[in-house]
Amino acid sequence: MRNSLRLRLLLWLLFPLTVYVAAAGFMGYGNAQRTATLIQDNALLSSAKVMSGDVKWEGETLRADISPSAIEILSTPAGDSVYFRIGVIDGASIAGTSELPQRTPVSSPTWYDTVVEGQSVRAVSIIRTMYDAGIKQRVLISVGRTQMDRDATAARFWQPRLLNLMEIVGIAIVLMCVGLTFELRQLMALTNDLRDRAPDTLTPLSTARLQTELRPIVDAINQCISRIALQTAMQRRFIAHSAHQLRTPLTLLGAQLQYARRSDDPAVVKETLRAIHESHRSLVSLTNQLLMLAQAESADYDQFDGERVDLCELSTTTIEQLALHAQRRGIHLAAQLCQDALVLGNPRLLSIMIFNLMDNAIRYTPREGQVTLSIEKRDESLALTISDDGPGIAPDMRERVFEPFFRISTEEGSGLGLAIVREIVRAHRGQIVLAAAAQGTGLCAEVTFLALSRNGDVT
Repeated sequence: MRNSLRLRLLLWLLFPLTVYVAAAGFMGYGNAQRTATLIQDNALLSSAKVMSGDVKWEGETLRADISPSAIEILSTPAGDSVYFRIGVIDGASIAGTSELPQRTPVSSPTWYDTVVEGQSVRAVSIIRTMYDAGIKQRVLISVGRTQMDRDATAARFWQPRLLNLMEIVGIAIVLMCVGLTFELRQLMALTNDLRDRAPDTLTPLSTARLQTELRPIVDAINQCISRIALQTAMQRRFIAHSAHQLRTPLTLLGAQLQYARRSDDPAVVKETLRAIHESHRSLVSLTNQLLMLAQAESADYDQFDGERVDLCELSTTTIEQLALHAQRRGIHLAAQLCQDALVLGNPRLLSIMIFNLMDNAIRYTPREGQVTLSIEKRDESLALTISDDGPGIAPDMRERVFEPFFRISTEEGSGLGLAIVREIVRAHRGQIVLAAAAQGTGLCAEVTFLALSRNGDVT
């Protein structure tokens, strides 16, 4: 349940709603308390005014005969106690209970809170000036009542409001659950579509009726499906081409064996065996290249384990291996190598990469031509460049020559050399670019890698 999207969305929606309900409930409670206090204060003031009217002169003495209506004004169903006190300011008490503390108001009337007999009491004080035969007296009338009815009135105001808020929360939860269930139907339909698909179905998912927020996810899935479809198509094409390439030498080998079996002439058998040997050699070479391409495609940069490789050493070794082959074809080999050409990688794969590039350059360079291998540092990278004097490759064909089995000439070969080179470069997180040679004719293949310093750090 912790990872439930529906539950997490519901919690994110309920959290601000709960905060709002709590704040509204708190403010509603305060408003109810103030309203109940205002009602009580008005009742106290009315009672005090009635009592002030009951104060009269009797001779030179003030007397108060409190009418029952003054007390009835403050009577409540909750059974609150009523206290009053009437007296002359700075003088004698006229009537009431002495337990009720009085406050002389600066301005009449004045409400205040006090305690009588251990109970919280709300009280009001007013002043009435009495005149008689030149005598002036200021009478202080104070009336108080306990606050049970005030609290009950506040509860009657607040509780319905609180219930309404809780009902709103309950209705919101139901609507949210229904809304989330309804809106997540498209996501569930998308899940069912993916689950019910056949293993070989790689058509993109439809985003026609999908919510805007979900479309980036589906777009990313569609991009992944497109990459898988492309990779699957490449693998199928590779398998089909491999089968076709292997079928031809195997068929030829079978025909040669049948011809040798039918012939009784030792010279014919010997010549046939030589042809069988050449077919076998070509078949083994093709198989090795297929295995090498598969190894290069599955190579992982992280598996190189930080092995440091000197491209200058590999290049020198490769030139020595191909020197005799180039000499037989009348081709001159040249090298321009820098110092500390260190990269992170697999020495065997990098050696094969250099060998294939050099072999291609020698194969397509005419007699008396030159193949040059150079390595130079460029800021934080190393550039390995192999250029030749051959016919070059048209710009629109330079990407296609990296496809397995693609060939643009009738020269002997399987069409896998540059495909292997590209996969090795990708495995080493490098880049390879084909361009016209600087002299205007021929081809220049440039491979760039991140360079390493002598202490093994990437520069």
